[in-house]
Amino acid sequence: MTVILLLMVLVAVAVALGMLRAAPWQWAVALGLVTLSWQSGLFHGVPSVPHVSFLGFFVWLAIAGLAALSLPNVRRRFVTEPAFKLVGRVLPKVSDTEQQALNAGTVGFDAEIFSGTPDWTKLRAVPPIVLTPDERAFLDGPTAELCSMIDHWKIRHTDRRMPTEIWDFVKAQGFLGMLISKEHGGLGFSAQAQSLILGMIASRSPDVVTIVMVPNSLGPGELIEKYGTDEQKHHYLPRLARGEEVPCFALTGPTSGSDAATMRDIGYVTRGEHEGRQTVGIRVSWDKRYITLGPEATLLGLAFRLFDTDKILGETEDIGITVALIPTTHPGVKIGRRHLPSGAAFPNGPNWGTDVFIPIDWVIGGQAMAGQGWRMLMECLAAGRAISLPSSATAGAKAMLRFSTAYARIRRQFGLSIARMEGVEEPLARLVETAYVNEAARAVTAAMVSRGERPSVISALMKYQTTERMRRAVNDAFDIHGGRAICDGPSNYLQSAYQMVPVGITVEGANILTRTLITFAQGALRSHPYLYREVQAVQEPDREKGLQDFEDAFLGHISFSISNVTGAFFHNLTLGLFAEVPERAQGLEAIYRQLSRASRNFALVADMTVALLGGGLKVKQKLTGRLADALSEIYLACCVVKRFEDDGRPDADRAIVAFAVTNGLYRYEEAMRGVVENFPNPAVRVFLRVLVFPFGRHYYPAPDALGSRIVRLAIEPGEVRDRLTRDIYISENPDDPTGLLEAALKKVVAAEAAEKKVERAIRAGIVRRYHGRDWIGEAADAGTVTESEAQLLREAEALTQRVIAVDHFAPEDLMPNYRKAPPPGLGHNVRAAAAGADQS
Repeated sequence: MTVILLLMVLVAVAVALGMLRAAPWQWAVALGLVTLSWQSGLFHGVPSVPHVSFLGFFVWLAIAGLAALSLPNVRRRFVTEPAFKLVGRVLPKVSDTEQQALNAGTVGFDAEIFSGTPDWTKLRAVPPIVLTPDERAFLDGPTAELCSMIDHWKIRHTDRRMPTEIWDFVKAQGFLGMLISKEHGGLGFSAQAQSLILGMIASRSPDVVTIVMVPNSLGPGELIEKYGTDEQKHHYLPRLARGEEVPCFALTGPTSGSDAATMRDIGYVTRGEHEGRQTVGIRVSWDKRYITLGPEATLLGLAFRLFDTDKILGETEDIGITVALIPTTHPGVKIGRRHLPSGAAFPNGPNWGTDVFIPIDWVIGGQAMAGQGWRMLMECLAAGRAISLPSSATAGAKAMLRFSTAYARIRRQFGLSIARMEGVEEPLARLVETAYVNEAARAVTAAMVSRGERPSVISALMKYQTTERMRRAVNDAFDIHGGRAICDGPSNYLQSAYQMVPVGITVEGANILTRTLITFAQGALRSHPYLYREVQAVQEPDREKGLQDFEDAFLGHISFSISNVTGAFFHNLTLGLFAEVPERAQGLEAIYRQLSRASRNFALVADMTVALLGGGLKVKQKLTGRLADALSEIYLACCVVKRFEDDGRPDADRAIVAFAVTNGLYRYEEAMRGVVENFPNPAVRVFLRVLVFPFGRHYYPAPDALGSRIVRLAIEPGEVRDRLTRDIYISENPDDPTGLLEAALKKVVAAEAAEKKVERAIRAGIVRRYHGRDWIGEAADAGTVTESEAQLLREAEALTQRVIAVDHFAPEDLMPNYRKAPPPGLGHNVRAAAAGADQS
């Protein structure tokens, strides 16, 4: 028993020292005290060991070694310098484009997760959703008016182009200049306001939001505002804000998709004639595709690699990626015909040019910014990717929830609303979770950008997580609606979202690569407390400075790693009972403890993965993808807690928070298990398994009963449903398909008591409900319902029939070249097919 006590003391001391990040001399003192106690026989029942015994000699030798490591010269010679040389050989050199990408963004709460000990005050310090009076008025006024103007069937099917009245409205109201400062004629809205405005439009039409999104995302406007010359700002920004210029940005080409740095579009510095005078300029050739707004653009932002072989600008030949502004009417600029992405109507197409001469003043920022294009793009992309697609994906998920809860409550099968069937409850619960989680993370991330951050890692995980969850939400909405969803037409409010989902998955970095190559791989360098400093140190040209910088970071890294090992082991043995909880948790203590525990485990596994795989991490994309998923789930769950607190902790939402966090922790653990069980080193695999999963699986999916509870909240008209779907466009017009849903839901809910009476009468044989019979009148005549109830039932029935109806078309409406009678000479089969088409 005393032996066990001694072992427990040793483990407790080691865990405490590790978690406190003790210095080597502190380890030496603690180990020395325990050893002296052991050798002096303090632990009765444990054989004491003579001071000069073989075992005692090696114990004291270890203690002496720890003490020696406290001496700077000894530590440097035997630890730091060998590690410095090893890391320099193992770690691959960071390329210029990778370096610029790393430098472009800022580090936010992602660093807290990587640290293993998140500071909850930093998350709470992120502002809640706050709009200025002007921003709120614009959201409730022009934005809602724009949504009411949209006829999505006409846009995406009949015309397959953006109507002139939509273009005119967004230009006149300043939608294209939301991010342009008021000083230059724009609206100067915050990132939070832009996100909500884009979201409301997206909830109505993915096509229309695209033409508003692009000028307010990565593009000429933002680049000119941040990097342009005074002349460029004064000339272009007011014109862009007023819609007098329609911008597009040409980055992607046939060979440069997600790996944009491999672009083959090149320009050469030369001298030539422009507007009748000789000037220094660039002769550029390019081939771009997938360029949104390209077919309608008047101003082309062009990215290309610039060379100065004649050294006109200086001694450097390969200047680097450069961005220039080119009017689309400039000689040599070729604007191609339209692509048709997923059958959508927003303008998208190729452009190209060969040996097009432009003055060097057309480079954004002028000659001084030549070669700085990649840095400019990465800095803008970090912020833009955090706003554009997350806002539209979030709004889409909220719209899918709003539509599906209404339809499921209205639609009846087997004598009850399908919303109350467990098979339908399951996807409805997922929709509730997706809408709540996406909105929570959207709001937090937009608030970060609003206060000046450029969260590159968070923006990457937000892009791929929100769009993937939107894809699942759309599929769930389709499953719930059944045949109502798959029959397209003017009354189908789901089809446009279904068509556009693959676009969001693909653009701004395909999700596959964003997940497996960017989120964790970039996050490990940018958000890890020490790794990036170590990489910079080994690449420092001044060896002495590099060694000193490396020593500072490396020693911190060692303490950090030991702290992760001991901290993860302790929190997993105690099931997170002693994990940090912030003040005023008010019922969220258990969630905070598990999120702290998850962060500690993630920090441990992430740190060991980077340390042991080094440069090989880039090819272990299944591991990095799972680590990206784990990081994402922790971040999203943290945002869920923050949203709940920012909303004032409404009691009705506690079940939704519990459901979302429970499922998030389950998915987090699944991702972590995937990393541990597939770790390439078997010994490390066992080591991590013992540390992270000492008792096996800990988290499980949310229970069915909790899912049923949140669905009952969501299908009931009222504050919970409205809060779940806030800031999307909600029509009150019963002639609009979504407005009809709202009207029918209210009427069906009001008629439910009377409906139950009629159902009982039908089962008793008193009333027969068939086509051609006035079954509501029969129920009234039989005294089953009152006359007022019968009227309510008639109104609910009429609205329900309109809701579940699907569109149908004459063949000539669907086939422009359709002929009722085939021309002479065609065979019998063609005539029969034509006749069949007439009959259908």
